[in-house]
Amino acid sequence: MSSPAERYAAARRRNAHPTLSEFTAELGFSLDPFQVEACEALEEGSGVLVCAPTGAGKTVVGEFAVHKALQEGRKAFYTTPIKALSNQKYSDLCERYGADRVGLLTGDNAINGDAPVVVMTTEVLRNMLYVDSPALTDLGYVVMDEVHYLADRFRGAVWEEVIIHLPEHVRLVSLSATVSNAEEFADWLVTVRGDTRVVVSEIRPIPLWQHMLVGGRVFDLFALRPAAHAGEWEQTPRGLSTRERGRAVVDPELVRYVHEQERRFDSWHGGGGNGRNGFGSKPRYSPPSRPDVIERLDRSGLLPAITFVFSRNGCDAAVHQCLASGLRLTDENERAAIAEIIDRRTGALPDEDLHVLGFWEWREGLLAGFAAHHAGLVPAFKETVEECFVRGLVKAVFATETLALGINMPARTVVLEKLVKWNGEEHAEVTPGEYTQLTGRAGRRGIDVEGHAVVVWGPGVDPAVVAGLASTRTYPLRSSFRPSYNMAVNLVGAFGRERARELLAASFAQFQADRSVVGLARSAARHEEDAARLEAEVRGGLADQVFDVAGYARLRSEISQREKALSRDSQAKRRADAAESLAALRAGDVIRVPSGRRQGLAVVLDPGLTELADPNPLVLTEDKWAGRLGSGDFPTPVTALTRLRVPKNFNHRSPHARRDLASTLRNARTENDLGARRTRGRSGADDDPVLSDLRHALRAHPVHALPDREERVRAADRWLRVLREAEQLRRQIAERTGSLTAQFDRTCDVLTELGYLVPEPVVAPDVDERPELVTDAGRRLGRIWSETDLLTAECLRAGVFRGLTPAELAGVVSALVFEARRDTVAQPSVPAGKVTGALAEMRRVHERLADVERDHGVPVTRDLDLGFVWAAYRWADGQTLDRVLAGAEQAGTELSGGDFVRWARQLIDLLDQLAKIADEPLAGIARSAVGRVRRGVVSASVTG
Repeated sequence: MSSPAERYAAARRRNAHPTLSEFTAELGFSLDPFQVEACEALEEGSGVLVCAPTGAGKTVVGEFAVHKALQEGRKAFYTTPIKALSNQKYSDLCERYGADRVGLLTGDNAINGDAPVVVMTTEVLRNMLYVDSPALTDLGYVVMDEVHYLADRFRGAVWEEVIIHLPEHVRLVSLSATVSNAEEFADWLVTVRGDTRVVVSEIRPIPLWQHMLVGGRVFDLFALRPAAHAGEWEQTPRGLSTRERGRAVVDPELVRYVHEQERRFDSWHGGGGNGRNGFGSKPRYSPPSRPDVIERLDRSGLLPAITFVFSRNGCDAAVHQCLASGLRLTDENERAAIAEIIDRRTGALPDEDLHVLGFWEWREGLLAGFAAHHAGLVPAFKETVEECFVRGLVKAVFATETLALGINMPARTVVLEKLVKWNGEEHAEVTPGEYTQLTGRAGRRGIDVEGHAVVVWGPGVDPAVVAGLASTRTYPLRSSFRPSYNMAVNLVGAFGRERARELLAASFAQFQADRSVVGLARSAARHEEDAARLEAEVRGGLADQVFDVAGYARLRSEISQREKALSRDSQAKRRADAAESLAALRAGDVIRVPSGRRQGLAVVLDPGLTELADPNPLVLTEDKWAGRLGSGDFPTPVTALTRLRVPKNFNHRSPHARRDLASTLRNARTENDLGARRTRGRSGADDDPVLSDLRHALRAHPVHALPDREERVRAADRWLRVLREAEQLRRQIAERTGSLTAQFDRTCDVLTELGYLVPEPVVAPDVDERPELVTDAGRRLGRIWSETDLLTAECLRAGVFRGLTPAELAGVVSALVFEARRDTVAQPSVPAGKVTGALAEMRRVHERLADVERDHGVPVTRDLDLGFVWAAYRWADGQTLDRVLAGAEQAGTELSGGDFVRWARQLIDLLDQLAKIADEPLAGIARSAVGRVRRGVVSASVTG
């Protein structure tokens, strides 16, 4: 039972945050402190960045933003990085708010897009912003789930584009995995989005045990019990390597046992000397079998488990091994429930495709309680596995790392078979961030008391390295933002080239390169807004012929600057003349010091002539002061008024000598009337013809006669000052931005040379309308969202696609979409005839484009990949899935059912874009090709 103080504090929170109180009352569970902090910040009007471990409940904050938007009568967009996560979130929100109030936009699906709450992929929102979609009206909140995706080198730029372009009034809720530079990311969000609170929690809701499986034994990885958060771990210096950090916390007993195993497998000396040359055979290491590992976890009560294998074939092989071993993890009731889910989820798949997809063996594994999960499976299979696992029916899943990316599939235990994985280019070691992301699946909130992570040991695996991975908290978020061709034409078309540069300078990439540039970019934007407001004040209803108050103000400014320049010139001449006159002085000359503390007559004791500096005469004044003077004491040339005899051995440090000579100086003044003598002459300003013309133009200007002239001119002066400051800020940005703006300029140069952008015109300052900067071809390019956007546009413009049938078009366009998983030596074969001809012309287009890109120092657009041409052609031609996949293999490309569906969906996306931007009849052919590709297993996957 809570104390009176706790009840009082809770009551105060309810009164201060009534919307949050209403929201939590509907949840049925209490919020964690970080969730409360983030929701309170949101209710107080701030944007929020929430960084917390996987499974900590970050999405509750996003759901509160949705609740708040509905309460305020505004819209909320919930964005996710992948379609599967969008589908999952759509189902969650429909269950909470009803299907009539929730929509889904993923490119594949468009359901109730005008609803007050819409779930979408981040790319969909980016596209909306570029075309200023009416759907943005009344948008109040945007939730960006998995915002750390902006580090993704292929798609990360989309997140930054959205964050930069969202209207200023929209509150942003950013949900991220735990990163070490959350404050830096939050600082950038504050700079580009305004008030943003950062809420960081490193507390895992379920404590995580770390283990290593060595042979048949399971060891605790750490010497101490696992902590619920990083602060309870023994802290080690960040400068140390992963291995050095791990040594500080790893369990010594585990280290000793691993060393014994390594000595066993490293030794080549056998006991009997039966090996070659008298040596014994090296013992061969055999990892524990997958069925054995699963059975061990089952006996220890550690199922359900996800085993990360990092290989599609390895995942499928694991299922085969478990089936072959006779392992069964389900009872009769569970098998019946699994069968019902299978029938419901896969009922739309054509019967003739089931055998090709390996349906029956996949079904047998599911009924036994285990399954694979990877990108090679068709979506219907993956979604079935996910539902069965979440419901506790499937007990063991063998997965690639894609499972760690957002899908809600927590387990009691996570097993890592290896710490090396293929990253698309090479086999690389798992990073601390990846390790945390993978093991973050362990521990189901509300079900498990603690989670478990198990690393399977093999020769060469150092426990200290594993401990270092598990205890490291220093994985930062790094921007992958770079200007693409599509982005460039959209930015220039919407904002102009200069403003586009400023937007690039506001990116997180530039912020990390030079944090001050983002502030300068925002300041420049504010100055431009102020300039627009001040211009309206200056105009103030004046007729056009009298309006040029700015021109009148500029005339006054020019006059002032000319007068100052003439004054400076005159002063410089006087200083030069003064220095020359000082150099002409001799000992005994009587001069007048015109001003200052030593004003009056003085006699020169020593001219102070040197080769390296202006003269510095030593003088004695009437009041007996002796010292040196400089040219600064004589703003005008000095002239000797008379001469006195100075004793040859005069000592200016002697008071008696100074007194006598000062008396002689005063007598000379009386006798010769050496008073102040002033000469008057015309200044340089009086006879300067340029200044005279400017003054005449000022008096003749229409604004000169206005009764409120001074008030208007003061406003114009402020306007011009703001414009000058904005220009100065832009120059500073140009000096500091370097890489991003240089990339953008080079990208624009390519687009200009190829006719997608108009060369930057020189615009007169009094012209209100900005000239058109994007050509018709550029506008078409702005609607192509693809890694090969410019190559696609060039092929379209070159007429490569004309005269093709729908099937031929599908095959040809697939070369712009498909990317083989690994480099292949053999060149895939392609259909003869028009397809071969079109692909040859596309090669030539690519070569010409590559030459232009090289000339401008732009990364060359990737080459065509022909590995999907036969599959796309045959499928669009109506052939069966088994013939398509078999034909692809014969042509040189091995495709799984999931691979085929994934590439077919991307092909549909690009064909659909062509249908929207091409002229007839090509647009109609593209639409027909979309319909032909969207059938059978592809259609079932798109709508499933």
